Amino acid sequence: MYSSHVSIRWKIVLVILPILVVAIILAGMTSQIVATRAVTRIATEFLDFKVSELEKYAESQWNLLVENEVADRPDMVAAAQAGVESFARSIIRSDTELILAVGKDGAITSRTSAIEVRPDETAALAALFAAGARGFQPLVLGGVERVASGFPFGPFGWYVLVTEERGTFFGDVEALTRSTFGILIGSIIIATILVLLFVRYMTGPLSSMVTAMRRIIDSGDMSERVEVQFPDEIGTMSHTFNIMLGELQKAYEQIKKYAFETVLAQKKEEKIRHIFQKFVPQELIDQFFQNPEAMLVGENRELAVLFSDIRSFTTISESMEPDDLVNSLNRYFGSMVDIIMNRHGIIDKYIGDAIMAFFGAPVKHDDDAASSVLAAMEMTEALDRFNERQRELGKPDFRIGIGINYGKVTVGNIGCDKKMDYTVIGDTVNLASRLEGLTKLYRQPLIFSESIHDLVEGSFPCRLLDTVAVKGKTKGVRIYTARRTLPPEQSAAWAMHEEAMAKYGAKRFHEARDLFRSVTATLGRDDYASTSMSARCDRYAIDPPPDDWDGVEVMHEK
Repeated sequence: MYSSHVSIRWKIVLVILPILVVAIILAGMTSQIVATRAVTRIATEFLDFKVSELEKYAESQWNLLVENEVADRPDMVAAAQAGVESFARSIIRSDTELILAVGKDGAITSRTSAIEVRPDETAALAALFAAGARGFQPLVLGGVERVASGFPFGPFGWYVLVTEERGTFFGDVEALTRSTFGILIGSIIIATILVLLFVRYMTGPLSSMVTAMRRIIDSGDMSERVEVQFPDEIGTMSHTFNIMLGELQKAYEQIKKYAFETVLAQKKEEKIRHIFQKFVPQELIDQFFQNPEAMLVGENRELAVLFSDIRSFTTISESMEPDDLVNSLNRYFGSMVDIIMNRHGIIDKYIGDAIMAFFGAPVKHDDDAASSVLAAMEMTEALDRFNERQRELGKPDFRIGIGINYGKVTVGNIGCDKKMDYTVIGDTVNLASRLEGLTKLYRQPLIFSESIHDLVEGSFPCRLLDTVAVKGKTKGVRIYTARRTLPPEQSAAWAMHEEAMAKYGAKRFHEARDLFRSVTATLGRDDYASTSMSARCDRYAIDPPPDDWDGVEVMHEK
């Protein structure tokens, strides 16, 4: 009867092991569920992100047609649709991914790869078109189960779907499940071994006591004593073990939670950095992650604002095929944006074929004004290289005008909770836009205000062009242009032009005219700055301005 009883060692094993196994299973299953949901959510958000980017791109293409008043031209619309399809191909990351657009009847009007759709699948696509459904949804294409996210795009009469094969989409989840079960089985085996070893170790003193008691009984030596309080010792050990086990379990769960949250946070930050570093400088991204709340607050600061615009863009667009025009614009914007960002500038927005940028936010530099002027000069130099390539391709040249102003603006995230833009506003911005418009009148590739001139004088050769009051203003502002360097003869001519401008401002028109003519003789008849001022001096010499004339030319056009 004694030999058939269950020993205390196995009793402890039978009590502790189920608890440990259940805890491991619950922890593993909980982790698996949380991780599966997280992976699925990230995959779904990535799918929705592609939908969002594709929809924004399609809207930008349509807005480009509308702004250039060619939305009613089928060839331009087809070019825009081709651009959307090309963009869709560029965001595909796997061979099993498919992006397509369907019409009202469910027929495919655009796709990134070949696929044969069955009649019942076409009917299902037509139903999706009619519903205009957005968000995650399952579907079958070509007999293959897929997951998709879509959006209707009315201007093209499209319903666009970004899809992925179901097996590929949930592949990571299934792999995670297999790994979790493997880890669970391994953990249970290891836990069982550890429990057996641990119990053996913990019950060793009891075995010694039992042996001693048997020895006493066998020897009959009643003088030998074993001072053991057996029930108290077992209770203490059990209580200590339970406390230890509970604390270890808490620590394990907390460490696992922190590790999982850390991995998710790192992945999310890497994803955000990867996306936005294409559009804004690294400094802005770093500042956002260091203090995201501060980015939501507008502030007043002084910075340089730059506007550039392509001259006679409507005429150029009418002389080019739509796809050639889009390709040329993309090459142009790519070159100009690189220059601005390399000079620590921020691209604020594209306004049709125009670019608005600013220098001095979110990070201010001591040379923001000089950087804006250097960026403008490099843009004109890059335009020469761009036009060489245009001529090689048999395409028309681009000509641009650039206006720059420096002053106080309000900068920050401006908008509403549904749509916000990091931008600048203020009178400084308006004047920069007006200066860009003056480049056409004064036939200069670059014009900047006297606030810029005061900061860059001495860094570049600068030339005073005029004192103007732009449309909507009564106060005059001096406007300048600049070059990187000048040969000695041209530098002397610019100095003479400066002297002529001083005499012009003093109403000594005959003397100013003679100096302007000398500048023209040196620089040639194509020097519009001197020839136009010479003609103005002739006019004022015959018909003098009023006594209160201050040399300001009032502009009545933008």
